[in-house]
Order: sequence, then C-alpha cells, then structure tokens
Amino acid sequence: MTRHPGPRASVAQLAHFPPVEASEFREALRNLASGVAIVATGVGEARRGLTASSVTSICADPPCLLVSVNTKSEAHDSILANGYFGISLLRTGQEALARHFAGLDGVGGADRFKNAPWSEGVTGAPLLDTAICAIDCVLQQHQIVGSHGIFIGRIVATRRPCAGNPVINFQGELRTLPLT
Repeated sequence: MTRHPGPRASVAQLAHFPPVEASEFREALRNLASGVAIVATGVGEARRGLTASSVTSICADPPCLLVSVNTKSEAHDSILANGYFGISLLRTGQEALARHFAGLDGVGGADRFKNAPWSEGVTGAPLLDTAICAIDCVLQQHQIVGSHGIFIGRIVATRRPCAGNPVINFQGELRTLPLT
C-alpha cells in the first residue's frame, strides 16, 4: 500500500499516483452539471465555433473566464490566430443549435452560423442574438493540457440577457433547468 506523501508533497512525489482510466473519468464527470455554450471566433467565412460545456469564471478583477477546446477542432487554432472569442450561453429551445455546433450533423466551418441570428461583439466575435447571455473576450492566456487547449479570456463586454432557462449538460444529455 502506498502512503499518502503528506500536505507538502512535491510534484515528483505525487507522480507515482496513476491516472484514472478515460472511461472512469468520463463516467465521473457526466455527473457534473454544466452550462452549455457556443464558443465562436472570426468574421464572415472565417467564422468558427463549437459547443462547449467547459466554461467557467476565474476572477472578477480583472473579469476573466476559462474555456477548454479540443486542439483538433477548427475553432482552436482560429481563436489563437484571432486573439478573441465570444461565449453565447444557450437557453431552452436551443438544444438543436447545441447539437449543430457540436458537429453532430456534419456541418462545419462558417456554415454552422447560417441558421441563427448573430451579431458581432466589440472584438468582432460572433455572439448569438438569442442567447441567455453573450460574453465577449480577448485572449489573455493559452495553455495546452493533453488533448485540449485552455483559453483564458479577459471579458471586455457582455450583452444583456434574453429571457429563458439555461440548457445544461448532465449525464450526457442536454437538459433545462426550470426557474421558479
């Protein structure tokens, strides 16, 4: 049996802990309810976007958020090249749009933006007009961890929310939360 190295263990001392299997990781994290958003960047035919449920706030001073994007997605390199991105938080009734931006219908690139109303944020980022809330960010920092790029965005503008209940991802399904 391996002993716990204690509260002041170094990274080297912790290296002997094996990672959990990918399937175990996915099964555990399916139980973490998270909001569903579209992350988008670019202008015109260079627009790229994807569905993400890995968006979280970091701090209020300066206001920053974090989003994780697979390095194989079109949007990953586009965010790096453009230096900005928008986050559109989805509401009830936008589950099909979430699936569309997840690429489940085979549509990619700028074609993903054709069936919904979009505006440009102050950075130029595409923001969904009918989202619960839209957040415009400039890229503050980027880090690759495994298969994903972690983007830290400094929030430069937000758009007043539309009415509606949020779409969440829970146990591998898109659901909505009723507001009381």
